[in-house]
Amino acid sequence: MHLVSVPPLLAFIKKHPASKQAVLTWCDEVKKAQWQHPADIKRQFATASILKSRRVVFNLKGNDYRVVVAVAYNMGFVYVKFIGTHAEYDTIDADTVDQY
Repeated sequence: MHLVSVPPLLAFIKKHPASKQAVLTWCDEVKKAQWQHPADIKRQFATASILKSRRVVFNLKGNDYRVVVAVAYNMGFVYVKFIGTHAEYDTIDADTVDQY
């Protein structure tokens, strides 16, 4: 998959250094993936939540951090819409957030 909006992920790591390993590992796994359907994501990331409008929520580092993405399966693109702490995630609507 082609991961779009990597700079915000790197900025998040800079602000939250404890997230570095989890975010970079997630990025590597996404880039190596070849998802065709939401079920492909669930097979790879059992704790991911599949939402409306092609959106998916990933839990990173034991649910300390959340990443919301929109997936264009037919094009192979993953668009980062939000990354934040669990507390920050609780203040947004994952179906509509467009932080980046």
